[in-house]
Amino acid sequence: MKDLISYIAQALVDRPEEVSVTEVEGNQTSVLELKVAKEDLGKVIGKKGRTAQAMRTILSAASAKLRKRTVLEIIE
Repeated sequence: MKDLISYIAQALVDRPEEVSVTEVEGNQTSVLELKVAKEDLGKVIGKKGRTAQAMRTILSAASAKLRKRTVLEIIE
């Protein structure tokens, strides 16, 4: 999951070297924290949050296969 979000985010931003994804795991839920450069934050979120929502949809579909819940948080 971590690699998937990292790959998508690096494809969207101008500074792919500043993309970092950290994973905080729990029993049933994992939280992925995505950090990007400040000027790339808008590209990851998208208009009205559509890009971020699309990333969350892909993530939930991929994590459903593993029978786990994964949440994406975009950190400024």
